[in-house]
Amino acid sequence: MANENESGIRVEIYDESYHLRGTDPVYIERLAELVDAKMRAVALHTSSVDSLRLAVLAAINLADDYYQLRRKYDGIESDYSQRAHDLSRVLDEALAEMRRAG
Repeated sequence: MANENESGIRVEIYDESYHLRGTDPVYIERLAELVDAKMRAVALHTSSVDSLRLAVLAAINLADDYYQLRRKYDGIESDYSQRAHDLSRVLDEALAEMRRAG
């Protein structure tokens, strides 16, 4: 799917060739594969053959995937932050009680 050379990497996305540059060719190839797969999945569910329209619909799908993951991450981060705060409070109370007793 990709062809690497000294000035970048050539990838195929939805049967079109693109020359992309970046510091990690493997990562760029993975991104191109993801976009290609998403465009092909969208194409299966729509009657459009316009690649620009498919690209926009694929981008909307990828943005939705991103926001769903971001929302999940933010919820997990908030939960762990609250747990850390609660544990810190319990530890502070235990230490204070040990100082009073000892």
